[in-house]
Amino acid sequence: MRWFVRGDIDGFFGLAIDNLIQLLLIAGLCLGVLGFPPALLLDHVLPAVAVSLLVGNLFYAWQAKRLADQTGRTDVCALPYGINTVSLIAHVFLVMLPAKGLALQQGLSPESAARVAWHAGLVACVGSGVIEFCGAFGAQWIRRVAPRAALLATLSGIALGFISMSFVFRTFAFPMIGIVTFGIIMLTYFGNVRFKGGLPGGLVAVAVGTALAWSMGIAPVVGVEPTVPSWHGPVPVFDDLIAAFSGHYAATYLSVIIPMGIFNLLGSLQNIESAEAAGDAYPTAPSLAVNGLGTLAAAAFGSCFPTTIYIGHPGWKAMGARAGYSVLNGIFFTVICLFGLLATIQWAIPIEAGMAIVLYIGIVIAAQAFQTTPTSHAPAVVIGVIPGVAAWGTLMATQALGVAGYGKNRPVTEETVQSFQGFDNWINGAFALTEGFVLSSMILAATTVMIIERKFRVGAIWCLAAGLFSVLGLMHSYRIEGNQSTMALFVPAWPWAIGYVLFGLLLFVTPWITEPDMEKEDTHHP
Repeated sequence: MRWFVRGDIDGFFGLAIDNLIQLLLIAGLCLGVLGFPPALLLDHVLPAVAVSLLVGNLFYAWQAKRLADQTGRTDVCALPYGINTVSLIAHVFLVMLPAKGLALQQGLSPESAARVAWHAGLVACVGSGVIEFCGAFGAQWIRRVAPRAALLATLSGIALGFISMSFVFRTFAFPMIGIVTFGIIMLTYFGNVRFKGGLPGGLVAVAVGTALAWSMGIAPVVGVEPTVPSWHGPVPVFDDLIAAFSGHYAATYLSVIIPMGIFNLLGSLQNIESAEAAGDAYPTAPSLAVNGLGTLAAAAFGSCFPTTIYIGHPGWKAMGARAGYSVLNGIFFTVICLFGLLATIQWAIPIEAGMAIVLYIGIVIAAQAFQTTPTSHAPAVVIGVIPGVAAWGTLMATQALGVAGYGKNRPVTEETVQSFQGFDNWINGAFALTEGFVLSSMILAATTVMIIERKFRVGAIWCLAAGLFSVLGLMHSYRIEGNQSTMALFVPAWPWAIGYVLFGLLLFVTPWITEPDMEKEDTHHP
C-alpha cells in the first residue's frame, strides 16, 4: 500500500474540517469565555495542540502502513484522531470556567483568574491522559463492570446540554446561517447523499456559512485581526504544571476528571472495535496507549484538551482514505498552530459558519446511547441523560444570576433560593444534582439497568458506591460562592448518602419481598 492515494485527499478534508472546528472552538472559548490573553493561546495552548495532533496522527498512519505491509492489503485505513469534542466542552464548562469564577470571587484580577483556569485545565488534561494510558491495559474490565447505557447516557447528557443546546441557541440567533448550514449537514450525514464532485458535506457547510457570514457583515470577525505568519514553537510548561498540581484543582474536579478520562478511554476502544468490524484489526493496548500519550504531550506543552481516536473509521475507509490522510491532517494543523495562522482563519471564518458540525456531533452522541443499547435499557439512558441536562440548566441559571448582579458583593442567599422556590424552581436541588453529575449520571443509569435486568443486588452495590461518593463530597455536596455553586469536597452530603444507602438496602431485600409480575413478563423481558 502506498503512503498516499487519491482517497486520502477526500479523507483529509473531512477530518481536517472536524479538527478545524475544534480549533475554532478552542480559540473562541479560551478568548471569549475564559478570558485567556492572546499570548497564552498563541504561545502555549495552540503549539501544544500541534504536538498532540502530530504525535497521534503520525503514529496511526505508521500503524496503518505497517498493518498493510504485514497483511499484503492495499485497503487499510488509519484510525482517525483529533481533539475530543466532549472533553473540550467538559473541561471548559465543568472545570476551567468554575475555577475562573472562584478566582474572581476571591478577588483575583481577570488576567490572574484566566491563568487559574488554565492551570485547572492542565490538571484535568493530565488526569485524562493518565487514565487513558493506564486504562489501555485494562479497558476491557471497565467495559464489563459498567453497562453501556451508563457510559453512553452520561455522554449524551453532556452532548445534549453543553454541546447541542448551546449551539441550538446560537443557530437560532443567526438563523440565516445556522438553519442553512445545519440543513447541509442533515442532507449529508442523515440523508446519506453526496454533493457533486465528491465535496465533503462539512466543507460545503463551512464554505456556505462563511459566504453568508461575509454577506451579512458577521465576518470578518470583530476584535480578531489577520496576522502575519510568525513562529510559535512548543515550549514545555513544567513549572506551570507544578504550580497547578500544588493547588487544589485535582481534588476539586476529581468527579469530572475520572469519569471523563474513562469515557475517553472507552470511546476510543469502541472506535477501535468499529475499525476491526470494517476489516482493520489494530492491537488495542498500543492504540489506546498512544492516545493517552498524545493527551499527556498536550498537557506537557500547555494544552488543556485531551485527544481521542475518532468515530467514523468505516466512513473514511469507504471514502478511499488510507494512511496519507492522517499524515496530512497532522502536518496541516502543525503548520496552522506553530505559525500563528489560526487568528487569520478565525478572522475569516466565524464560529457560526461551522457550528452546524458541532451541533451534529452533539446529536450523534446523544442518539448513539439509544441506538447501541438494548431497547429495554432506554429508560436507563433517559435517567442517565437528566443530570447532564440539569447541570447545563444550572449553569444557565447561575449565569443569569450574574447578569442580574449577583456575585461577590451580592451573594446568593437562602432568601434567593426561597424566591426561586416561589416559582416552583427548586434551585437548591439543581445545585446538588450538578455537583458530581457525571458520577451520579453513570450510577443512576447503571442502577436502572440492573433493575431492568433484575440484578437487584448488583444494583445495590452501585447505590452503595453512590452513597460512598456522597460521603466523600464527590457527589451532591456543594457550597454557594457568589452567584454559583461549587463542589464541597470531603464535606459529606449526608441526606443524599443516606438516600442512596436506603435505596441500596431496598434493592438488596427485593428478591425476598417481591415476585415477577407475570402480566408484564412478555413485554418487559421478551
